[in-house]
Amino acid sequence: MKLSKVDLSNLLAIAHSDGYLQLLLDRGDELEFLEIPAPIQAYEGLQELNEIIAEPPALPFEEEPIAMLPVSSTMAAAVGYDRDECILQVEFQNGTIYQYSGVDPETWEDLHAADSIGRFFNQEIKGRYESERIDTDDCCY
Repeated sequence: MKLSKVDLSNLLAIAHSDGYLQLLLDRGDELEFLEIPAPIQAYEGLQELNEIIAEPPALPFEEEPIAMLPVSSTMAAAVGYDRDECILQVEFQNGTIYQYSGVDPETWEDLHAADSIGRFFNQEIKGRYESERIDTDDCCY
């Protein structure tokens, strides 16, 4: 198979009718209409190519940081909650950050309203939810 470089930047529109591929080209000072004998598959292939080219490139997924609220606690410096994902995030006094999955909104509200965040955390969250330590280089808030 031999590949050839093709510049389609002047191609404005395509159509297919009665066995002809119809092309509308921008020649700078005028538009040119061309008809080329071609099967419908040529037209369909160009449409597919246009869809592929028109798709924006996939961007790396970047998570939105969870907004953290400073708390008055000997255990935690800040806590935050993602309602959409049901993730509780806790920044401990030593600077480590953990996320706890599957935490329902009521538990978040109870934690945030607790007289002792550390006591509530130890009784209701620690060991009950799947947790993951978050690298502080990946976390920005």
